[in-house]
Amino acid sequence: MGTEFDTDNTLLMMQLGKGGGTEVFTTAAQTGKNWFCVHFPVESVVASIAADGVTGETALQTTLSAGTTLFMNITSITLTSGIGIGYRDI
Repeated sequence: MGTEFDTDNTLLMMQLGKGGGTEVFTTAAQTGKNWFCVHFPVESVVASIAADGVTGETALQTTLSAGTTLFMNITSITLTSGIGIGYRDI
């Protein structure tokens, strides 16, 4: 039996925000979001965060190292400093 491989880059597009579901943000409050992933390319300080289906996310209200990626359904986030890249499922 052969193995099926994704030959149309669907998985890659999903990982990269499906070609249009990506938002770069700084310290402005981000609310009403439906991000499945947020990446922080530089050191960032999280002031507040909320995620569907997650408990204890307030523990993430801290300084995150550059390169940190959070995989969860983030609905709102506010940074004190830094940059985030939110990826949504469109």
